[in-house]
Amino acid sequence: MKKRIPGFITVIILVLITVNCAKKGMPEGGPIDEEPPKFLRANPENYTTNFDEDEIRIFFDEYIKLDKPQQQIIISPPMDPKPSIKPLGTARKDIKIKIFDTLEENTTYTINFGKSIIDNNESNPYDYFKYVFSTGSYIDSLTINGSVKDAVLKSPSKPITVLLYEVDSTFKDSVVYQKTPRYVTYSQDSTFNFSLENLKAGTYRMIGLMDSNDNYLYNPKKEKIGFIDQDITVPTDSNYVITVFKEKLNFEPKRPKLLKGHQLLFGYEGSVDPDSVKINLIGSKPEGFKYRITKDIAKDSLYYWFNKRPERDSLIFEITSPTTRDTMVARLAKLDRDSLRVSTENGSLLKDFKFVATTPILEYSEEKISVMDKDSVVIPFTTEFHPIKNELILKFEKTPANNYQVAAFPGAITDLFEQTNDTIYQTFNTKALADFGTILLNIRNIKEFPVIVQLTNTKGEVLAEQYSEDSGNFTFRYLNPGQVLVRIIFDRNSNKMWDTGDYLRKRQPEVIRYYSDTLEVRANWDINESFSLD
Repeated sequence: MKKRIPGFITVIILVLITVNCAKKGMPEGGPIDEEPPKFLRANPENYTTNFDEDEIRIFFDEYIKLDKPQQQIIISPPMDPKPSIKPLGTARKDIKIKIFDTLEENTTYTINFGKSIIDNNESNPYDYFKYVFSTGSYIDSLTINGSVKDAVLKSPSKPITVLLYEVDSTFKDSVVYQKTPRYVTYSQDSTFNFSLENLKAGTYRMIGLMDSNDNYLYNPKKEKIGFIDQDITVPTDSNYVITVFKEKLNFEPKRPKLLKGHQLLFGYEGSVDPDSVKINLIGSKPEGFKYRITKDIAKDSLYYWFNKRPERDSLIFEITSPTTRDTMVARLAKLDRDSLRVSTENGSLLKDFKFVATTPILEYSEEKISVMDKDSVVIPFTTEFHPIKNELILKFEKTPANNYQVAAFPGAITDLFEQTNDTIYQTFNTKALADFGTILLNIRNIKEFPVIVQLTNTKGEVLAEQYSEDSGNFTFRYLNPGQVLVRIIFDRNSNKMWDTGDYLRKRQPEVIRYYSDTLEVRANWDINESFSLD
């Protein structure tokens, strides 16, 4: 007698069989794909001559994407308008380039993709693939090699665009502001080397640009520039080094505006010694009229303060600098002005104590200021007043592991509006010697003096500096622990500061050399370092 299996049991058996089979067939997972995409073919073929198409297709063996194409892909010579390059945002097995520009005759074009081509799954890059074609009967094959440096930093903070301009009868230095170059490439990320390829023979001018908006034009307000002094004749075996720098722009004042009562803001662009700028009020002034000019600590702005308001709705000013003269108008309104508030900046073994005021300091009295140490011993001091910074500096000898109290009694500081300070008590202490490190440097083979030797942090901020006209020995004391870079400035004009370059005047920046190693300052530790500038 046959027994029938209930239906629900049949279902369970089938499910178990299916799961078991599925387990046997489930992959255990293979190795991660580390292979980049492979180039299969192009239409027209790569290195085509007598090119007359308006579309290029480049095929790969797997789905690819373009990563940061605006930054990575370089077309040389540049096309205007730029071609359309896809895929953008989606994956496909080919790159489609649509050309809108009218191509030049007998010209070799290079489309360098940098590291933009990556596979869709693992983002493996196909590095530095390039597509080359010529509208003439042959492919140009000459090259120029070189490297880039930053005039101030140990290395450039981002890739540098290297531009090559053809020098002919129409060439002018101002071309960098107005016209795209003949050839373009980028410096490589880690080595800072570059190579310009597929060049034709000729004479060229080479420029380096920190091109912030990728338009191949120089914007002095935002970008760094570098240049090779002499024209370059191709072919050449020379290896070129471009040093990029930020130019100092000419002083350009902006229209003044009323900031607060009795305080006008004069913004400006460019580089200038604030002490050299004169702001003169034109026209009649009230009896007892006084004014002061101060500089904003963080911004390119000057403040014009006046104690009594002229009876006019607007004021006319003449602003002069060593290179400019301008006349400007400021509108007035009734606004509350600031009151005098005095703050302090504590000193240290290498830093002076400061009084800083919210309104212009007009007078100060040393007799109403005192300095005492932890044993209540009165410490003699001298003062320095910096009007443009609106700060009063106290200079006195400080010793390690000591405490100091600075007192400013009422009337010690008087501002432009005849207000005086309230009593100020401020204490600060100096660290013990064991909290600091010392660096002793012996720099050999300095072939040109004077030099400025600076210690900076890894961001390039100056921690300490010394000036020398004849010696290569330097001792830096009272250094806080941390990483330190050493750089040597060759002060060719002996003005005790680093001077940048000027592109149109063909003046290179003063040379800065960095010691290759990073020094680690440790507390209660001396570092003796000797190196040669060979």
